[in-house]
Amino acid sequence: MLTSKRGLTAATLFVTTALIATPAMASDTTTSTETEFATAPVLEELAATTLAPVAGPAIAQTTPTQAEMSDLETAKLDAETLAIARATPGIDLGRESMAGDEEPSSDLEISGNVAMVSDYRFRGVSFSDGDIALQGGVDVAHSSGFYVGTWGSSISGGTAFGELELDIYGGWSGEVSDGVSFDVGLLYYIYPTGDVPGIATDYFEPYASISYDLGPVSTTVGVAYAWEQDSLGSQDNLYLYTDFEMGIAETPLTASVHLGYTDGAFATDFGGNSFDWGVGLSYAVTDSLSLGVNYVDTEGPSIEDFTDTGFFFTLGYSM
Repeated sequence: MLTSKRGLTAATLFVTTALIATPAMASDTTTSTETEFATAPVLEELAATTLAPVAGPAIAQTTPTQAEMSDLETAKLDAETLAIARATPGIDLGRESMAGDEEPSSDLEISGNVAMVSDYRFRGVSFSDGDIALQGGVDVAHSSGFYVGTWGSSISGGTAFGELELDIYGGWSGEVSDGVSFDVGLLYYIYPTGDVPGIATDYFEPYASISYDLGPVSTTVGVAYAWEQDSLGSQDNLYLYTDFEMGIAETPLTASVHLGYTDGAFATDFGGNSFDWGVGLSYAVTDSLSLGVNYVDTEGPSIEDFTDTGFFFTLGYSM
């Protein structure tokens, strides 16, 4: 915080003349009795002609002049005004202001998250071959609602997809009416460690969702659509989903329910479409640290460590 201090002007009273005059008179006095009597008439004459005029100005100088009194009153008023202004929020004293005590807020907000999961399940399908996966992401959001972010996870994608999934996304999110929020954006899935020449793995997927509250239940309904791309085998894919979440009163527990529907390249059933569903429970250890357990299943044949049913655990930290 920048501060500036204002000096106070004080009047100075000069009494030097009076203080010097007294020793001067004392030094002219002798200890001789004869001299004392002899000089008495002279001293009386000097008292009448010299000391009176000198004493007059000396005494007058001990009394403040009108201008000096005015300066004192002005300094006193300035000090009182400054004290009142400092105690009153909203009054600006040049660079010294109560508002100056607050740091200016930024329009940007940066957040991050890390997690360890017992199995990376995406729309009911395992991307980590049933193994533990490490995940994390960073988001940068503007006060206008626009945001960009990235998220990554370890995977077991074989030679084509490699060992890493990296997602980059951007969009807009905000409240469109009381209690109703909207989110729309574009997501790009990248598999940078894949190493099979001629095989495309990366693809784009626009998405949109709307969130609202049904009493104590937070509800989200969303859609994601990937148009025909080489990495999808020249097919498209439509994904519809809904999520329900509710905090359990008087506890740090939150229950969730998920239902999704896939039509296209990522369907787990041979008919070209499939459902996936799940229920979960998370425990807030702190405001940032959480533990979770989820039961996940999907329609279609059950393939071990790929589409089989199971309970999966999450340890997550957000910042």
